Amino acid sequence: MLEPKKTGSQLRHSIAFFHKNNARRTKPGKLSADYIVGLTDGEGSFTVFLQAPKKEHGSINYRVLCRYYIKMREDDLPLLKKVEQFWGCGKIYFQREYRENQHNNYRFEIFNYDSLRYVVVPFFKRHPLESKRIKDFELFCQILDLAMSKAHQTEDGLQKIMKLKSQMHAYLGLA
Repeated sequence: MLEPKKTGSQLRHSIAFFHKNNARRTKPGKLSADYIVGLTDGEGSFTVFLQAPKKEHGSINYRVLCRYYIKMREDDLPLLKKVEQFWGCGKIYFQREYRENQHNNYRFEIFNYDSLRYVVVPFFKRHPLESKRIKDFELFCQILDLAMSKAHQTEDGLQKIMKLKSQMHAYLGLA
């Protein structure tokens, strides 16, 4: 039997592990924690958007929008519905693709701060990512904490969030 800790998370879910009695690790139709980790390693993202204040509405502070999502082709919608069922929160959105040779997508997204803080973050702390996305997750957690404490409402706090955000997704060459 393979040792799960010695394999990458995607490999861990893509090959069938069997217990000594050759039983499946999870029930058919239900996703395991390992599967969610692998799916996130491959198709997921932790993102932060900063929305400038809308002076016409009298706002003076930036909004910090933290999001965890998994984006897949539209023919994978049944799988995303299982992901939504696994989490018990979040929503699925259709995303039209306008680029040539690309497919329309569905995006499962969790953006509610309480769901992120009390469901998503503890899950990934118990079941760590194994890809380059682990760095984004660590930065995401710091930004989420700052946003929930309303640090972005001060100049110093906003600058700290901007600095952390600039370090996210460095592997894409966008930083």
